[in-house]
Amino acid sequence: MTHTAPGTPQDGDPQDHARQSGGAGPRLSPAGCARPLTAEYDTALLDLDGVVYAGPNAIDHAAESLNAARETGMRLAYVTNNASRPPTAVAAHLTELGVSAEPSDVITSAQAAARLVSERVPAGSAVLVVGGRGLVEALEERGLRPVRSLDDGPAAVVQGFDPSVGWHDLAEAAYAVRSGLPWVASNTDLTVPTGRGIAPGNGTLVAAVRTATGVEPVVAGKPLPPLHRETVIRTGARRPLVVGDRLDTDIEGAYNGGVDSLLVLTGVTTAAQLLAAPPRHRPTYVGADLRTLLTAQPEVEPAGAGGAYRCGGWTAAVDGGELRLTGGGEDRYDGLRVLCAAAWTAVEGGGQVPDGRKALAELGL
Repeated sequence: MTHTAPGTPQDGDPQDHARQSGGAGPRLSPAGCARPLTAEYDTALLDLDGVVYAGPNAIDHAAESLNAARETGMRLAYVTNNASRPPTAVAAHLTELGVSAEPSDVITSAQAAARLVSERVPAGSAVLVVGGRGLVEALEERGLRPVRSLDDGPAAVVQGFDPSVGWHDLAEAAYAVRSGLPWVASNTDLTVPTGRGIAPGNGTLVAAVRTATGVEPVVAGKPLPPLHRETVIRTGARRPLVVGDRLDTDIEGAYNGGVDSLLVLTGVTTAAQLLAAPPRHRPTYVGADLRTLLTAQPEVEPAGAGGAYRCGGWTAAVDGGELRLTGGGEDRYDGLRVLCAAAWTAVEGGGQVPDGRKALAELGL
């Protein structure tokens, strides 16, 4: 696959990037790349939860892969919808896990939310914070004054995830939003991965305030453009690759920003969900984990008539509404790539999402 480098961003606007891989019409298969992804892209915009770590623990192969990518000259930017921790804390956590990182390498939805607030209120304004230290520091960075009560005269409300958020915080936010103050949410992810499993995320807490007020917040995080814009401003990325584990935030965010993406299956997305992905959720590349950054990507090619595809010794087609997988190869993810191509092509041809359970079971996915 031949890529066209995006245009130079002007004033940090991600929409000034030319779409790198969307082309005309929806994506019908994962893309190939003749060079390692570290050579094809200047900056990796990496999600954290489910990609680099899960709770306090590093994901297998993450640290060594990221350090190897950095050694090739690729810039690594850690972009997270989680607003609870400031960049200094995130960078320290990454360093503890064996990943070389500086605070300037970390871009959070709290920073994007603080920029949105600063564009809506006078300099130096008080802002009601529902969240943790990450939001507080992001507001202070923009010259705003964090407060915790409507009685402190805030000019806006900003809400982000933090495990400490409780009923009194949500009630204070509801009082402020109902009074007519602008309301910015760092993100609306309904869940967050932890070391013990999947837990309620900021979207669940935002929903409580929305229910109490009937008001919709302005949202900063993925998949909406403000966080991508913040990342481009802070990194100066000219040819970025978004790397994530979630279709509805990371991959859709890349789509909205007009840049390429890599889905790694180390977090919340399953192979079955990938097969059923609508166009906005279809990644450019698919891989098992962050080792994929260091490798070239195989081409997925048509295999005769009837919507069949082959890659790495695997061939897939739709037969009677079911995905059929034949052949074999060393990399089961080549099998997943051809299944994606057959499924996405069938859907775009007007069919239903084909049943891929048996084929995925053959791959152990």
